[in-house]
Amino acid sequence: MAKKKKPRTIGWREWVSLPDLGINEIKAKVDTGADSSSLHAFLIERFDVNGTEMVRFEVHPRQRKKKPSIECEAEVVGEKTVRNPGGRAEVRPIIRTTLVVAGEEISALVNLTTRDEMTFRMLVGRRTVRKRFVVDPGRSYLGGRPTRMEET
Repeated sequence: MAKKKKPRTIGWREWVSLPDLGINEIKAKVDTGADSSSLHAFLIERFDVNGTEMVRFEVHPRQRKKKPSIECEAEVVGEKTVRNPGGRAEVRPIIRTTLVVAGEEISALVNLTTRDEMTFRMLVGRRTVRKRFVVDPGRSYLGGRPTRMEET
């Protein structure tokens, strides 16, 4: 009988990368109280390519900084109505992208929203980490830091 792999432990905040979007590193809050993952995006523009709904957006991966600004494109795989922390409902586009946490690649559904007022540019929800990781709420950055990108 195959032995079940024991989930790795990660902290309540971790460095992650989104290689499909060209984002080498971004600090993320691992939030088991949130169902889904969210990425700070602005200048969100939907468009169509041969009948496929796409979205173009920009990301500031550094907390409290406007540079660098990374332009991204991805296929829209759905929409979700989400209540923001102020209780206001908003419809957010959902993309599927590769998320790397603690060296492990995960195919993740991520909704796009403006998170300017939030401390973290990315929130990793429980669906993304379920059955893969155990979250230690008293520790941070257990997965290490990805290759650092240049500040341009």
